[in-house]
Amino acid sequence: MSTLKGEAVLFSEMAPDETFTERFHEWYNKHHIPIRMACDGFASAQRYGRQDGKGFLAVYEMDDINVLSRETYKAVKNKPSDETAWMLANVKGFTRYLAAESSVKPVDRGEADRALDAPLLYAVAFNIPAEAHAEFDAWYETEHVPMLLECKEWLMVRRMRVADGIPEQYTHMALHYLADARALQSPKRDAARNTDWRHRLAKNDWFKASYTLFDRLERFPPD
Repeated sequence: MSTLKGEAVLFSEMAPDETFTERFHEWYNKHHIPIRMACDGFASAQRYGRQDGKGFLAVYEMDDINVLSRETYKAVKNKPSDETAWMLANVKGFTRYLAAESSVKPVDRGEADRALDAPLLYAVAFNIPAEAHAEFDAWYETEHVPMLLECKEWLMVRRMRVADGIPEQYTHMALHYLADARALQSPKRDAARNTDWRHRLAKNDWFKASYTLFDRLERFPPD
C-alpha cells in the first residue's frame, strides 16, 4: 500500500452558505477532491469540519510543495468547471496555505499514516519574524512537542513551514492529530504551556497564534 502522508500539504478551508451546503459537499467529494487526487504528486486528502463555525477544511497530502507547479495540476487549476467557478465565487472564509513538512513526530514511530486518521485535528499557525526562527524552532522541537506527546491522546505533531498562503501571512504551522479533545485540557498540555522558555517567548507580540480545532469527516482515498 502506498503511503498516505506526503512531505507537504495544501491546507484549504471554505465556508458554504447553509442554502447550498449539501450541494457544496456533493461537489467537493465527487469532483473537487477526485480531480486533484488524479494529479501527479497527490497522495491523499482528509476533510474536516470546524468545531467553532461553519467552515470545512481539506488537507491535501503531496510529495512536495512543487506538486502545484506541475502541468497536471495547473491544467486543473486554470480550467475550472462551471460548478467549481460558481462555488469559489460564492463560498466564504476561504483560506489556502501551501506548506512543507519540517518535522513529524508520531507517538509510535512508523505510525504516521495511521495517525492521519485521528478524529481531531488541532491546527496552530504562527507568523514568526526571521530573527526569531531559530529559537522558536528549538523550543517547539526540543521542549514543547516532546511534552505534548507525553499525553496518550496526542497521536502526532507535524511541523510545517508555510511557503505561500492567504489570507494571513503565516510562516509556521503545526498540525496536531488528537485521539480525543480531552488532550487539550490534559495536565501534560498544561505543563507544556507553563515552562520558563514558553513564558519568555510568549512575551513577544509575534507569539500570538491562530488555534482551530477540526472534526475529521472522511479521507480520500477511503479506508
